[in-house]
Amino acid sequence: MVAAMVGCLGIAVAGPLARTGHAATSPAAPSVHVAGNTLVDQNGQPLRLLGVNPIGTEYQCIGNSGIFDAPNDSTAIAAMVSWHINAVRVLLNEDCWLGINVSGINPAYTGANYQHAISDYVSRLHAAGLVAVIDLHWNAPGAFPAKSQQAMADADHSPAFWASVAGTFVNDPAVVFDLYNEPGDNAPDLTWACWRDGCQQSSVETGTDANGNTTFAHTSWQSAGMQSLVNAVRAAGARQPLILGGLADANDLSQWVANEPADTLNPPQLGASFHVYATSACNTTTCWDAQVAPVAAKVPVVTGELGEYDCAHGFIDQYMQWADQHGISYLGLAWNATDQKFDCAKVPALIANYDGTPSPFGVGLRDHLQQLAQATTTSSSTTLSSTSTSTTGSSTTTSTSSSTTTTVSSTTTTMPSTTTTTQRPRNSVGCQILAREIAAIQGAMDTTPAAPPAIRRAMRMLGRLQKQAAKAHCAAPAGALPALAAGLPASPAAQAVPMPVMPLFPLWFGLWL
Repeated sequence: MVAAMVGCLGIAVAGPLARTGHAATSPAAPSVHVAGNTLVDQNGQPLRLLGVNPIGTEYQCIGNSGIFDAPNDSTAIAAMVSWHINAVRVLLNEDCWLGINVSGINPAYTGANYQHAISDYVSRLHAAGLVAVIDLHWNAPGAFPAKSQQAMADADHSPAFWASVAGTFVNDPAVVFDLYNEPGDNAPDLTWACWRDGCQQSSVETGTDANGNTTFAHTSWQSAGMQSLVNAVRAAGARQPLILGGLADANDLSQWVANEPADTLNPPQLGASFHVYATSACNTTTCWDAQVAPVAAKVPVVTGELGEYDCAHGFIDQYMQWADQHGISYLGLAWNATDQKFDCAKVPALIANYDGTPSPFGVGLRDHLQQLAQATTTSSSTTLSSTSTSTTGSSTTTSTSSSTTTTVSSTTTTMPSTTTTTQRPRNSVGCQILAREIAAIQGAMDTTPAAPPAIRRAMRMLGRLQKQAAKAHCAAPAGALPALAAGLPASPAAQAVPMPVMPLFPLWFGLWL
């Protein structure tokens, strides 16, 4: 979608293969891997990627205009973090990374210099606690400069690109690789077999004309299927999660599961990438229920791009509410300011300026993420005090011990993945949360030698949870709800401390009921 929104300048012919750099992660950023149909962190806790897309790193270089088109220092990243995000998508240009087809472009913008700039940026994101979703955005076959995206990745350069990128970030567990931005761009006849295995293409997108229309060169070239890109990453030794966008500009996931490539890792570390705008073909809950939800029941789904073009946020509000119910990640586009050259009606700019002030469109994403963060932080810590008396000789010593739960980080949203249960469909996820919290409280009451006031507090919490479960029409009787937690991951509170955090239902149930 970005290729259709942003015009790019620049010419190129050929150049040497750039040497890959090295990137390391910071302890501040969570590790990411796939467990079943869920992304999880280093502690095995569900981790939805909620974030933004700054655009520019895919077109600035090839237009001989630099590398970034937005501030990218720690101050700029702090403005992103203020929106309670936990991920940033980094859009790359194949030729700029590899240092090929860049004749006439300032060498400061290409090859090793481009790689180092991107690696340093990823390190700054990690230092701020953010996951980086690294995406192959613009490419081109043969000697054509990568001034746009194609129907698919190209066999000439894309596997080499991913081998180099994977080698650069091989030791960085806080990255996810988005293998190709939007398969099927300007190619409505692209098949799922070609998506998976590659095929012959008949035209190359060469950029845009003065009126913003896509221009083409008609020539035959071989596309690279998703399987070859998965193979290139794994051959480089990288074990990070890979997300694969479907057809129709990543808006069609209808046959994703049937054509999922093989992964050499066990368990597989693959997920689906979905792009959705108000103007997309699959832009209703009916379509999402039919095409996206079945994929999300099998593998993690990351909405790599989310937006609308009316300078409002009614559409993304609807989608985010639906995605919350299904445990699906989403990243808004674009983190670029309307006070410069961007217009929220042409490029859906999230911000009015780079201090993080939202645009009329961006306020929807900012406020929604803030609400999710508030729902997390309102799960206040509960301290239990217990008194023990020990006698040594003629002296008696009374000691008071306390156990305090750890509040869940606001940047790691612990929304569970969708799990099939016997609950009513609209309430199933909420009932699971309630069941897990009730079970954790009852388990803590059974194992903690707490003083009577703490037990009374726990009983009040338990009563409120059970009343909320009854109000939500969870299928099992309130008193039997702990049985619903069977087979679910243990509550973070139950694993870490005797007394669990307060439940997170007050806001979330307002969204689900």
